Amino acid sequence: MRLEQIVAQLGGRLIGDGSVEILQVGALSSAGRGQISFLTNPKYRAQLKTTHASAVIVSEKNASDTEIPRIVHANPYAYYARVTALLNPPPTRAQRVHETAVVLSPLPVSVTIDAHVVVGRGVCLGENVVLYPGCVIGDDVSIGADTVIYPNVVIYPRCVIGARTIIHAGAVIGSDGFGFAKEGERWVKIPQIGRVVIGDDVEIGANTSIDRGALDDTVIGNDVKLDNQIQIAHNVRIGDHSAMAGCVGVAGSTTFGKRCTVGGAGMISGHLEIGDDVHVSGGTLVGKNLKQPGQYTAVFPLEPHIDWLQNAAHLKRLAKLAARVEELEKKLEDMSKTQ
Repeated sequence: MRLEQIVAQLGGRLIGDGSVEILQVGALSSAGRGQISFLTNPKYRAQLKTTHASAVIVSEKNASDTEIPRIVHANPYAYYARVTALLNPPPTRAQRVHETAVVLSPLPVSVTIDAHVVVGRGVCLGENVVLYPGCVIGDDVSIGADTVIYPNVVIYPRCVIGARTIIHAGAVIGSDGFGFAKEGERWVKIPQIGRVVIGDDVEIGANTSIDRGALDDTVIGNDVKLDNQIQIAHNVRIGDHSAMAGCVGVAGSTTFGKRCTVGGAGMISGHLEIGDDVHVSGGTLVGKNLKQPGQYTAVFPLEPHIDWLQNAAHLKRLAKLAARVEELEKKLEDMSKTQ
């Protein structure tokens, strides 16, 4: 595809030879002839001078930093994502139901059901749904059009999956939430009678688990992106356009507003309210409501281990030190009164 054809389809401002043939994308440091790269992080700006890419995607402020053909766009990273999708369309799959699949519900002719898939009773699949090998779709599940579900995903009964959603291998949607009542020395299981309701244009990473609600539903909004190995507990609600990186854990009944992000291994306690546009740094433990937008971090800075041990020891004495400072301040105040 020629560079000018890319611009015709995706927009942007072309500078230089538009007839350059673009076959693939690549990093600035490793791209070669026939590849297009991009610059978003200023620390890699010098690589514009040394890259062997045939073309680059840059912002207006970097448009004059190179002489090679370039596409100027306000958001080079998003433009790169669209170019990658344009040059790497998903493979075409034959519409069929594999002979080893167990299907107990009527299906549209446009769906693809691979080997050893199980589709329960009362299931509603939209047009062009693809179920890869080994998926299990429980009774009364609804899956929207153009959704792709990769191998060995399990969707428990009555869950709702929106349109154009992608669920990666090994994810579990709608398993029981962790609900038990203590009775003496024993735990009494609380039946989890809610559902998981997932919106449109959602992506769920490999081996992520989303528990069904205890009473009300667990709800994942539109355009939410969840990375691999995330745990979403029962009754959690995640607002539209939010994203969470790998190994995040969200405890039960916590609610997120719209456009929130949580960095990798973030830990979110239960029964909290997280407002719109809240961004939690990786590794942060959130134990209170965050209703104001902004970035929140609760991670002790990285340092050599011996220094960390010394500072940790000081932290343990902070309460005593604060009490001593308060006592000294009171004595100074009393002394000033007697003078």
